[in-house]
Amino acid sequence: MTDVFERMTAGRAPSRSREPEPDWHRDGLAWGFAAAALCLHTLVAGRYDVFRDELYFIVCGRHPAFGYADQPPIVPLLAAGTFALGHSVWMLRLPGALAAGGLAWLAVRFARLLGGGTLAGICAALAVTLSPMLMGLGATLNTTTFDPLAWTAIAWCLARAVKTGDPLSLWLGGVIAGIDLEIKDSLVFWAVSLAVGLALTPERRLLGRRQVWWGLALAALIAAPSVAWQALNGVPFLQLAAAARDKNAEIPIPAFLLNQVLVMNPLLAPVWLTGVIVPFLSDSLRPYRFLSVAFFTCATLVIATHGKDYYLAASYPVMFVLGAVALTRRLSGTAGRAVATAGALAAVAFSVLVSPLALPVLNVPQLRAYVRALPMAPQRQEKSFEGTPLPQVFADQLGWHDFTFQVSAAWRRIPASDRRQTSIKVDNYGEAAALEIYGTPGELPPPLSGHNQYYLWGLRGQAPVNLLVVQNEPERLAPYCQQTTVLGHTASPDAMSYENGKAIVFCRGLRVDIGKLWPELKNFS
Repeated sequence: MTDVFERMTAGRAPSRSREPEPDWHRDGLAWGFAAAALCLHTLVAGRYDVFRDELYFIVCGRHPAFGYADQPPIVPLLAAGTFALGHSVWMLRLPGALAAGGLAWLAVRFARLLGGGTLAGICAALAVTLSPMLMGLGATLNTTTFDPLAWTAIAWCLARAVKTGDPLSLWLGGVIAGIDLEIKDSLVFWAVSLAVGLALTPERRLLGRRQVWWGLALAALIAAPSVAWQALNGVPFLQLAAAARDKNAEIPIPAFLLNQVLVMNPLLAPVWLTGVIVPFLSDSLRPYRFLSVAFFTCATLVIATHGKDYYLAASYPVMFVLGAVALTRRLSGTAGRAVATAGALAAVAFSVLVSPLALPVLNVPQLRAYVRALPMAPQRQEKSFEGTPLPQVFADQLGWHDFTFQVSAAWRRIPASDRRQTSIKVDNYGEAAALEIYGTPGELPPPLSGHNQYYLWGLRGQAPVNLLVVQNEPERLAPYCQQTTVLGHTASPDAMSYENGKAIVFCRGLRVDIGKLWPELKNFS
């Protein structure tokens, strides 16, 4: 079949790379970009404080289980383990930095697999390293931190099986999928998308190979512990997924798509758009069009389910690789390399300019000034983010020491005779985890909350007569308490807006059995 893409560029001789592909352990370009990405993240990892979700993961990991209400077990166990090594934010975020380095390494290797040369490897690695959204995903230890690496690795395994017929690639893809399912359930989006991509293209022949099904069996086996935990605990994941639809901001489709271009770096859009389109036009990349179909499918699923902007982010590295291979085949000679260099420098400049929105490169006063100077505010992904001056990823790293100090100060105002029969009840897992991690050891009781995993932990062995409650509208406590006394308020200027101005109330003499009231406090969100 005629190569349509090559006919469109017939004025230039195609310069397909004939460079030999170096062994993985001798690929200096791949290892060089991996080291650069690792350094980028580790140099700024400890600038702010522990992120809200990281605090929660640390506490969950200190209670080892096969699963938790809102995530599988690997990230909580990893968070607790790394934070135990000196209570260092830098150490906590080292796994994320390693994942960013691994993605850069894999981008080079993936480009080489598809026939790209050195220039294609450089282009792909630069794109996945400097895309603002991908930088941001690696900035904290979160369940989304490893998705770009895992999704790209699974796509690489399938592409390798298509190109070489290697059966071990299909087994490896299953292992990677199983591990990623023990990190975050969103892999289901990518798995479904890849299945659609294969089913709608001639590469569906892979589905007839038994190694695919053995790989799927391995994935299911590895993921089985967290699936079993969910089943035994009433499948809270489904309740959380339903709640997310109400929690997420309603963003029109055009605004969502425009934001995708912005957060991935608009100057890199030609690369990933080429990756989406060219496999349908070029004979040499046609075997990999199932990946483009998968990207379309994944985007459709995210939009249809009102997902946040980062839900699609992990599918972009594959498009960057495809686009880098296709574009660099056209860039022969001095003029072509000059165009590539100019484009790369412009993209790097843009990423440097917006990097304070993705990585903690500025101190807090500088970040405040930077955000005020922006011509447009970052898109709000949840309704509750409204009114917060800093981007949520940074606001949720600030203020937790203030919160703990203020609650602890209120706790000390309670007479010692009453404290022995008093528990602390807060609104959400961030507040509860901050008290556990930053509170003076032995001073505060384990905090109570109805939020996600804290709800499942219940009263944590306590039978309180009194409560110290942190919430808005303290007057709502009157029916439940014999006496209420406001002992303080929360305040931290750079924290999330909804964490400011809450009353810290001593509820003396509970009029209800909190154990019987507990089901009403459930908040899966």
